[in-house]
Amino acid sequence: MKEIALHLLDIAQNSVRACATEIRITLAVSPATDTLTLEVKDNGSGMDEETCKRASDPWYTSRTTRRVGLGLPLLQMNATLSGGTFKVTSAPGKGTVVTATFGYSHIDRPPLGDISGTIALLILSNPSINIVFTHILDERTWCISTREIIDELGREAVSDLAIVRGLREIISENISESKIHET
Repeated sequence: MKEIALHLLDIAQNSVRACATEIRITLAVSPATDTLTLEVKDNGSGMDEETCKRASDPWYTSRTTRRVGLGLPLLQMNATLSGGTFKVTSAPGKGTVVTATFGYSHIDRPPLGDISGTIALLILSNPSINIVFTHILDERTWCISTREIIDELGREAVSDLAIVRGLREIISENISESKIHET
């Protein structure tokens, strides 16, 4: 995958398939430590230890529609090629955490892509799941969640295209204000 946003979408779709009711997405940028970290944490069905170990094997998938699972292996490859790290932790009934850290200024770090559009799409297409997006830039933290939108604007707001477009713009402005440089 050529963009971090596409990795995010793939991982979030795994969380949806695992029956998660909450998906916490964190994008943490630290120019001081030269890292960009993407973490996706869900409260879905989780994986046993053996499945968790095999999750980053491209020849393993729990899906029955195909015989390969390239999402996590490609994320792992992109993280390590940029001098970063990759980790999956999970437990049955407790959910899964996928963490990929990239070298922030490394030439091989994939560009962010349309993170704001991806978050907006996840909220629009999964209104019953609490999607929590947190953006951290050094000491500054900004967060939005499906639950917060519903509390402020009502349940129908997460299905209203105009509101979701506005949400996309707000997220995009927040990320661009942090001046994340693209490679």
